[in-house]
Amino acid sequence: MTIDITITEVAARDGLQNETHPVSTEQKIELIGRIAKAGMKRFEVTSFVSPRAVPALADAEEVVKGLPERDRLIVEGLVPNMRGAERAAALKLDEWVCFASASESHSQANSNTSTEEALGRLQPVIDLARQEGVTPVGAIATSFGCPFEGDVPVARVVDVARRMTDMGVETIKLGDTIGTAWPSRVRELVQAIRATLPKTTIVLHFHNTRGMSLANVLTGIAEGVDRYESALGGVGGCPFAPGATGNVPTEDLVHFLHLEGNRTGLDMDGLIKAGHWFETVLERKLPAHLLRAKPVGVTTDLSEMKRATG
Repeated sequence: MTIDITITEVAARDGLQNETHPVSTEQKIELIGRIAKAGMKRFEVTSFVSPRAVPALADAEEVVKGLPERDRLIVEGLVPNMRGAERAAALKLDEWVCFASASESHSQANSNTSTEEALGRLQPVIDLARQEGVTPVGAIATSFGCPFEGDVPVARVVDVARRMTDMGVETIKLGDTIGTAWPSRVRELVQAIRATLPKTTIVLHFHNTRGMSLANVLTGIAEGVDRYESALGGVGGCPFAPGATGNVPTEDLVHFLHLEGNRTGLDMDGLIKAGHWFETVLERKLPAHLLRAKPVGVTTDLSEMKRATG
């Protein structure tokens, strides 16, 4: 069955938050612009966290203000607390992503608070978002595993999702922070949230740390999930989660979805060109397979090849 899939591009936020190579404000804006030219509409562009905690995203305001063709995009920003909300309020974003960790240990490492404390400080952020005409969205880190505790029980994730929806959130992002999700767990968690919160929109955010992201996407689609997040080139990783590596690459995800007959509204060639440009910015090869191999069905002219001799 062919379905329409919505992708949120997170390279400018999740992709760069753990990046050691300096990326200028102008390059971040150009990155978003190049991906937008390939048809991407929805972007998580930055995070309004403390610049001391995540210096790579210290230019949040400048990035948002410089976005090209702003009215054509749906712009999200990560807003962890009221201090971040006050910064974001002046920028007229479309969505604020309010997050908490499902595991206590990651919450302490990532936010220096317990999960309970992190949830407690979200209500005023969500209230301010609605007051400002912004849609609040919930995001749950370590939904599929914690670098410090290992397995995170499904019931724990469902409880955090329920708490967020009780605050007024209608969309929940399930974050595979360290790339430990596997298909049967994806199925179990999606079904559990659907059973408890049937009106909640689910977004799946996979990292490709162990090469399982596309299998997890296929499982999500089988469960009726039509929203996913990815990062151009496969960049990314949480600076407060040891072993976290890049997101599922946008190029690879779109290639896979198109082969399966799904619609994304995105131009494959445009994404690949943007990915090669991004490699020049970061001055290294990126993990996306489609930056090394041609899309399935694209052939090579035999006349260009050396012939076997002897």
